[in-house]
Amino acid sequence: MQLLIVDDHPLFREALASAITLAFPDAVLHEADGIRTACEVLGREAGIDLTLLDLSMQGVAGFDGLVTIRARFPRVPVLIVSGLEDPRIMREAVQRGASGFVPKAVDKATLTRAISEVMNGALFTPPDLAGAPEPAPSRKSPLAERIARLTPQQMRVLMMIRQGKLNKQIAHELQVGDSTVKAHVSEILRKLEVISRTQIVIETAYLDFDKGHAGFPAA
Repeated sequence: MQLLIVDDHPLFREALASAITLAFPDAVLHEADGIRTACEVLGREAGIDLTLLDLSMQGVAGFDGLVTIRARFPRVPVLIVSGLEDPRIMREAVQRGASGFVPKAVDKATLTRAISEVMNGALFTPPDLAGAPEPAPSRKSPLAERIARLTPQQMRVLMMIRQGKLNKQIAHELQVGDSTVKAHVSEILRKLEVISRTQIVIETAYLDFDKGHAGFPAA
């Protein structure tokens, strides 16, 4: 069993690795301190069975890290291990493709159970968070379905649009031509059913839970 721990705090990565090793002595552990490094590891190590991901890392806005990993490596399940314990954030993480969610404050037995259940194909959420009242219906689910239609490259372009980057900057970072970026933007507009870059940013703003959007408290 190979697992990837993605967290920008070295001490927490070490503590999590120790807890996993005690429960799964034969597990092979990989570590990453950010999304870029995580994608490099996942691209290099084809045998990784599970990613344990912190949502709140430097340089990551809201669910962007989770969405990026799920878009690029859809076959590798992601278990969120987060300091956030808001049931709404947990539900949004699951809607974005997470296979489980555990707060960092849980005991080792709960963490072990979460890893085992997700590895066996189940969805794991803590009973105390899962039992919280459901929020009122909103536009989020339909938009989540539209976001899921994007290709991995379109997801990268979307993230850069949300960062305020222009087509030329996006083309430079992706090492593609301006016409290719324009084609991606057109497809993103079509698939998200919006008419402008500004509307893209507004419609996807709820992904930034850590900035207080959509009623989420700032983390």
